[in-house]
Amino acid sequence: MLDPSAILVPSRMRFILSLLLAIFLLSPALAQEPPAAGAAPDAAAEELIRILEDDAARAELIERLRRAAPAGETAAEPAAAPDLSIARQLAEYTRSVAEGASTTLRALANAAANIQQVFSGSASADADALRMVAVNIGLLILGLFGSFFLLRLITNAIGRRIAARMTGAGLMRRLGGLVLALLADAASLVVAWALGYAIALNTGTMPGGQMGINQSLLLNAFLLVELSKLAIRLVLAPRFAALRVLPIRDDDAVYWSFWLGRLLSLIGYTFLFVAPMLAGVVSPAAGAAAQVLVMATAVTIAIVIVLQNKDDVRNWLADMARRRDNDGLGRILVIIGQYWHVLAITYLLALLLVWFANPERALPFMIGATMQSLIAVAIGSLVVGFISRFVSAGLSLPEDVRQRLPLLETRLRAFVPGVMAVVRWIVIAAVLLAIGQAWALFDFVGWVSTEEGLAVAGSAVSAALIVLIAIVLHVVVASWVEYRLNTSIGKMPTPREKTLLNLFKNAFTVALAIFGGMLALAQIGVNIAPLLAGAGVVGLAIGFGAQKLVQDIITGIFIQFENVMNEGDVVAVGDKSGVVEKLTIRSVTIRDLAGTVHLIPFSSVDQVSNMMRGFSFHVAEIGVAYDSDIEEVKAAMREAFERLMQTEHKDEIIDDLDMQGVIGFAASAVTVRARIKTLPGKHWAIGRRYNELVKAIFAERDIEIPYPHITYVQGGEARASGRVLRRGRDEEAGPAR
Repeated sequence: MLDPSAILVPSRMRFILSLLLAIFLLSPALAQEPPAAGAAPDAAAEELIRILEDDAARAELIERLRRAAPAGETAAEPAAAPDLSIARQLAEYTRSVAEGASTTLRALANAAANIQQVFSGSASADADALRMVAVNIGLLILGLFGSFFLLRLITNAIGRRIAARMTGAGLMRRLGGLVLALLADAASLVVAWALGYAIALNTGTMPGGQMGINQSLLLNAFLLVELSKLAIRLVLAPRFAALRVLPIRDDDAVYWSFWLGRLLSLIGYTFLFVAPMLAGVVSPAAGAAAQVLVMATAVTIAIVIVLQNKDDVRNWLADMARRRDNDGLGRILVIIGQYWHVLAITYLLALLLVWFANPERALPFMIGATMQSLIAVAIGSLVVGFISRFVSAGLSLPEDVRQRLPLLETRLRAFVPGVMAVVRWIVIAAVLLAIGQAWALFDFVGWVSTEEGLAVAGSAVSAALIVLIAIVLHVVVASWVEYRLNTSIGKMPTPREKTLLNLFKNAFTVALAIFGGMLALAQIGVNIAPLLAGAGVVGLAIGFGAQKLVQDIITGIFIQFENVMNEGDVVAVGDKSGVVEKLTIRSVTIRDLAGTVHLIPFSSVDQVSNMMRGFSFHVAEIGVAYDSDIEEVKAAMREAFERLMQTEHKDEIIDDLDMQGVIGFAASAVTVRARIKTLPGKHWAIGRRYNELVKAIFAERDIEIPYPHITYVQGGEARASGRVLRRGRDEEAGPAR
């Protein structure tokens, strides 16, 4: 370790200071060019390292360096971090505005001084040059605009003839006629522009017949301004109502064409010709002054136009809202109609102030932002208008599709308007984002370009796609089930297919809604694990609190597995019987013979009796009198069956008559049984028809079907039947009669 007393030697101290200064001056070069490999540090560097490693020596060195600094010299303060607060930004902006306004005022003052100097004769050479420029420009203006005026008279006559021929024509013919008329107008513009160039070349101020720069400025301004006015005439067609494509009145077309043309001429000719000419001939301040005056005049005219059309625009927007039945967008249109003129005037005044403050940077920004906003609003209006027209026009499917899927059109009419409404609001949000991006209110594109923005945008798009796919899947599956259950096309569905397909549609819809919602929430960053856990806890609580519901579902599952009944079956469930109209996993809906609908939960079902499974039997149990001949009764029942086989029910009977004979003795009748095997559910109609035939044949064969009655008989002739007594009386009374 170095002795501390060594640093007190003045010669060594001077050496160290010289070494530090050299290192400081050579540090950039050392940073750019590293030392060669293997180069050993010299003795001075080693000595400095040893001094800096010792705390006492290092402290003494720092103290000597401070005493050696010049008096009054202080260490430089570290550079302050840039202040990005809103107050500082506002201060910077107001300072730039003040500086811009001061520059503009100085330009106006200089322009006035230069003009006064020219006309006072203090600068005769400049005045002579100015007069020469004025003569040449005057000749050019006279020739250019005079020829254009004469050519416009010819093109207007051509346009009137074209419009006369297009009266009452269709849209495409009118559009073609409008293009022809404007081509003639454009030809007159090009011819006048060419004549202007010829005049400029012959009256040029440059030697050798060359054209002056001011004449070139005028010709270029003429071409650009008149082409812009030609585009306005293409849209509004103020002179030719028969060629107009837009549904606007004649006076409105003339009004807007006049004022837009005047504003374009005022601003265009000033900025493209007058201001550059004054800047070159008089002074740059004169050109700036002309621009400022013209901008103030144009803004004043625009404010007057806004105030003149305040009520018309408000009524137009209110009418649009009424056509939309004052929905959400309609209410927004009403609010805009109430305050649109305030917003427009504020914008125009802001434009003027920005022009005064910073015409080089702020005005191009505002014009660009305005154009981008107008383009975004135009595109959004076209998309929203198309969506509204599509929804209002309705959705009509082809006839063959409606026959195959009769409920698809109704389902789409209920589904499409909702989706279109969501799309419409998405378009409106996109327009607002585009306007905010254009006016630099926020950097949405820059944010989306970042990792976080891409993640958020991707999550939102993924969630929207999941919801859309879920909706499409629901429509597809519901349409497929509807197609399979359609009895007019294809294979006739069985009752089991009807039941299972309806259960599948309901279960699929519930599962799709749950899983689609969960996946969509997961895409937007929602942690669905607590939701799943909460759903499990809630399900367990519901299971304990609603045991009947759980019992309904479990019993319904086993009933479906066992396939004991399906939709359309005639069943007896508990004390209710009827046709199964609807079968879910929890309950069964039955309509009885009187038309009453019974909803029976499966938890209250002890047994199910299905009367339509496989085949059915009509059991004919007929009571006859005790004195009837049983063989004759059987023969009569067989004859009734033979007649039944000749009716429309013959295809519904699947076996011969099963004659079982006498099955019991009642108080006043002998019961004879026979069975008819039929298709499932056909035994009721067949049994009714068979009973009618049996009744008729028994009457033909004089076979009595006993019924409760009272018969008076004489003592010795009392029999179990009163028929013999009647016959005896009839025989005795016969000769007398």
